[in-house]
Amino acid sequence: MRTWQVEDVMTREVATVGEETPYRAIVDVLVRRGISAVPVVDGFRRVLGVVSEADLLHKVEHSGAQEERRVFAGRRRRVSREKAEALLAGELMTAPAVTTHPGASLPAAARLMDREAVKRLPVLDDLGRLVGIVTRGDLLRVHLRTDAEIRQDVVQEVLRRVLAVRDGLVTVRVRDGAVTLDGRLDRRTAAELAVKLAGQVSGVVQVTSTIGYDLDDRATAPRTAGGVTPVA
Repeated sequence: MRTWQVEDVMTREVATVGEETPYRAIVDVLVRRGISAVPVVDGFRRVLGVVSEADLLHKVEHSGAQEERRVFAGRRRRVSREKAEALLAGELMTAPAVTTHPGASLPAAARLMDREAVKRLPVLDDLGRLVGIVTRGDLLRVHLRTDAEIRQDVVQEVLRRVLAVRDGLVTVRVRDGAVTLDGRLDRRTAAELAVKLAGQVSGVVQVTSTIGYDLDDRATAPRTAGGVTPVA
C-alpha cells in the first residue's frame, strides 16, 4: 500500500543562489518569489546550505548599532554579528542544510523538521543533487484530500488488496478525514490490521473501529478490535 511521500507534495521548481550571490540579490529572490529561504548550491546543484530570512535579518538587527565588542561574546551573539557583516550567500547561509529525499514519508519529514527546528527541507536525489523543496505547508496538503478519495483508498487498498476482505463484510465511513470501520472478520489479527492500515492511508486523521471477529487468534479476551485510533 503506497502512502503519500515527499515527492507528492514538494515544489520542484526551486529558486537557488550560489555561494557568491550578494546579499541584496538574495533579498530580491526571496521577495520576488514570495519565499522565506533559498538553498545555496554549487555547479552540480549540490546543496551547500540554506539562507533564510532569519539569516538576512541580522544585518537589519545590527544596522546603525554601536555595539561594544566583547572578548568573550556568546556563540549566538558572535554568529549574529558575523552574519550582520556578511555580504555573500556562502557567508550568510546556515550549513550544513537539513535535507530529505523524494521517497521519504510525510510523517518522517515532519518529524525531521520538528527535531531540527527547521521550516523547510531541500530534497535531494540519490546523487545528492537538489530536485525539490518541501515546507511545513506542503506537508499539510495531504489533509486536503476529499473524504471520497480517502474512503476509496481504505476500501480498495486496505480491505480488498491487502486483506482480501470480501465486499460487504466491513463498512467504511469517512467524515472530515476521520474513518469509521464496522463489520465482522474471521480473525482478530485481521480486524486489528484493518485499523492499523486504515490509519496509514494518506489524509486520515483518526480511525474508529467496531469490527468484530470470530476467532481470537491472539488468545486474548476482548471480542472486538474497537476503540479510537488517533493518527500521528
